Amino acid sequence: MSIRKRVLKNGSASWGYYFDLPGSTREARRKVQQWGFTTRKEAVEAEASRRIEEARAARFVPQGVGQAPPKTVGDLMGEFLTEYADRNLASKTAERYHELADYLDLGLTSLSFADATGLHFTREWNRLRESGGRHRSTKAARPLSSKTVREVRSVVSGAYTWAVRLGLTEANPVKASIMPKEGGREAVEAPVLSTPHLDLVLDGSAHWILPAILQMAADLGARRGEVLALRWADIHENRVRIARSLSQTKKGLEFKTTKSRRVRTITMPPSTVEFLAGHRAKQLELRAQYGSDYRTDLDLIFCQPDGEPLKPDSISASVSALFRRLKIPKPKGAALHMLRHTHGSHLLAAGIELPAVSKRLGHSSADITARIYSHAIEGRDQQAAEAWERLKKQQLSTPQRHHHGKTGVN
Repeated sequence: MSIRKRVLKNGSASWGYYFDLPGSTREARRKVQQWGFTTRKEAVEAEASRRIEEARAARFVPQGVGQAPPKTVGDLMGEFLTEYADRNLASKTAERYHELADYLDLGLTSLSFADATGLHFTREWNRLRESGGRHRSTKAARPLSSKTVREVRSVVSGAYTWAVRLGLTEANPVKASIMPKEGGREAVEAPVLSTPHLDLVLDGSAHWILPAILQMAADLGARRGEVLALRWADIHENRVRIARSLSQTKKGLEFKTTKSRRVRTITMPPSTVEFLAGHRAKQLELRAQYGSDYRTDLDLIFCQPDGEPLKPDSISASVSALFRRLKIPKPKGAALHMLRHTHGSHLLAAGIELPAVSKRLGHSSADITARIYSHAIEGRDQQAAEAWERLKKQQLSTPQRHHHGKTGVN
């Protein structure tokens, strides 16, 4: 057990962790430790994060300028993450690449990347699917979702494609690997709030800024980062321009493009326009209180009292806490994102055409919208049957014209 508790002289408890670094021996022991956590949970989470960082440092080490090219799968991943992902991708995406690479087994990463075959990677995908994850508290092995395994495969395949382009190898063996049977692209049903539950969420928080964010997210169907990045300059009468997103990474907050990298302009209902007017009046009062200390240059609609950006993760945590307090069930994942799914699902169920809903949500294609919201589209099958029945009755009630003279098929 690497988690310990110390009782300080004042009677309070201090939690901490310690563990040996990879490669340590009795003669050359390298130990990592840190104390000062107020709860056991904080120490467990910090220890898990530190282990991941140390494992990454040990396995994915780039060679550097003038050094020999990578030899192992781990070397290749280190070069790819440092020289490509960290330099060319958004910070949040690059962080995710690092997290996915950390799932790879040490036996695979120590293998010569030139000798790795489709069979090696097929075995790894099966291992990840069966026991590739770890429970945060107990560290016991657990299965990874098919989605996560696909993402790991995509990152490793990207590394090999990058290596082929650089002339480090001739082929990408990951393409020859086979995913587990259940790893196919299973149907995804978006979690949706019922109308009563939506009303509870919108009216159930006394948080100083959360109700306004929830209202905007529900009315626009926009993503969390898109709502938090909105500026007053993006509003023109009853239209809102969604051009960027606010992202929270280990390096801090940053504004980036939308997920689809496209700018979209959508229409707001009258109630949203009225709501924004009231919200702006309250914000102007805060601006007056802070004076020159207010961040007017950011022009954010939803922000800290002094105009600074909000932390997306903190907002999500507050929404999840609200769901728990209201005893509203939700699947694993972000509660705030359910408002987006609710927006899209209800629009489709109401008969709004798929391309219009897809454009409003900012999906890169209508196919994505159809896959995520298939349950809402299928829910309109009864309407389709009733419409066809009305059409049949209309045809039967219409007098048929009788043609005389020539007969035949035209």
